[in-house]
Amino acid sequence: QVQLVESGGGLVQPGGSVKLTCTVSQLNLDNYGVGWFRQGPGKEPEAVSCISSRRDGNVHHVDSVKGRFTVSRDKSSNAVYLQMDSLKCEATGLYICAVRPPFYGSSCPKNLNDYLGWGQGTQVTVSA
Repeated sequence: QVQLVESGGGLVQPGGSVKLTCTVSQLNLDNYGVGWFRQGPGKEPEAVSCISSRRDGNVHHVDSVKGRFTVSRDKSSNAVYLQMDSLKCEATGLYICAVRPPFYGSSCPKNLNDYLGWGQGTQVTVSA
């Protein structure tokens, strides 16, 4: 069964940066896509960024984070990263990574239930 573990969250000041890591076991990430979801207090998870398989190379971000968030993959560690810069308070939430077959649309697959599995999440709090 696929296992995903997120790390790298914490408390960061507005305008600051944080890099999240999603480490995956039991499958080769080169052949799969990964989505990053943010879940605010009392809210449903929202897809913010995603990257498809290594061959497809599709990357998408929601409009609110374009130009500030970067998603990338590392073959040697079988991991996907989410670099978040110029953070705003509304970025606060639990960040969850999820894995699924390659996607080909013009935006991130939005339904977490369409993914094969996801992790427990890592909390990011943006506050002064």
